[in-house]
Amino acid sequence: MKKFLFLAALLVMISCQDKKTEMTETPITNEPIQTSEFAIVIHGGAGTILKENMTPELEKEYNDKLAEAIKKGHEILKNGGSSMDAVEATIRVMEDSPLFNSGKGAVFTHDGVNSLDASFMDGETLNAGAVAGVTTVKNPISLARKVMTDSEHVLLSGDGADAFAKALQDPNIEIVSNSYFYTENRFKGLQRVLEKEAEMEAEKQASEPQKTALRKLELKDPYFNDSKYGTVGCVALDKNGNIAAGTSTGGMTNKKYGRIGDAPIIGSGTYANNITCGVSSTGHGEYFIRAQVAYDISALMEYSGMTLKEATNKVIQDKLVKLGGTGGVVALDHYGNVSMDFNTPGMYRAMMNDKDELVVGMYKE
Repeated sequence: MKKFLFLAALLVMISCQDKKTEMTETPITNEPIQTSEFAIVIHGGAGTILKENMTPELEKEYNDKLAEAIKKGHEILKNGGSSMDAVEATIRVMEDSPLFNSGKGAVFTHDGVNSLDASFMDGETLNAGAVAGVTTVKNPISLARKVMTDSEHVLLSGDGADAFAKALQDPNIEIVSNSYFYTENRFKGLQRVLEKEAEMEAEKQASEPQKTALRKLELKDPYFNDSKYGTVGCVALDKNGNIAAGTSTGGMTNKKYGRIGDAPIIGSGTYANNITCGVSSTGHGEYFIRAQVAYDISALMEYSGMTLKEATNKVIQDKLVKLGGTGGVVALDHYGNVSMDFNTPGMYRAMMNDKDELVVGMYKE
């Protein structure tokens, strides 16, 4: 009888162990559901964007141009086009507008030249291309994509990048005189910065009051904040599940010595990976480079299991702030979730999804 009871208990134990093994082989996951079959998000720069400094007419101009740009890319995605085509087409609209610090609206360097940077990345292959310091290419984002697809390199700069553009003989890569990029607002912005710089040099002992004066000028002038923060960018997810990201900028007003910011740096200004997300940054580039902002967001998702919102919040509102950096990002994960996170008073931004829903914003709301 004892032997029988022992065998029965042993069989029960074996049965329970089998069930336990079965359970561990098929764990329950909390995998996010697909929220959008395709989606697109853009930014037009972050900085001291305050409603009290914006006229109703200028506010409407920004709203209309942001809507026009994102609808261009959305139409491509809706018709089954690629995320790369959507990103390029969308950014070209903003590059052609004098409202933004990229392409036609680029700010001036210390030497009175318009010097442009851009980057592009494909989340499916992790291939990327970028250009820095170009002066004769109407749409730098298209040249950045060509560096990715038509060269063995990732980043080309200065005269070499301009020479590469001419050698392509591609009608989509339009070569223009540097004077094409001239706008009166940007030129006046350079003059104001130069004047303040001269005053600060002449009165070094009054450094704090001069800094206050510069801050007041920035708050008063909606164009002046682009001296540090103006950039455009786009991230898109297509129906095939591929993510692409791109960023384009004129850099900082009064930049010297061939300064290059984060926009053409893969991992800082732009990053895309189908496993995680795509990111385009805008802000004080030196800090975004040091923090590798765009890649860090992806890495937090891949290695720490954070959601897109958690990752962008951690980087923009915590890690970047601790460094002293200001700016923001637009980001999109492979489920169609969108994040538009910034730690400045405002960021020009817009998003659309597969339900044709359009959201446009400028101020911190």
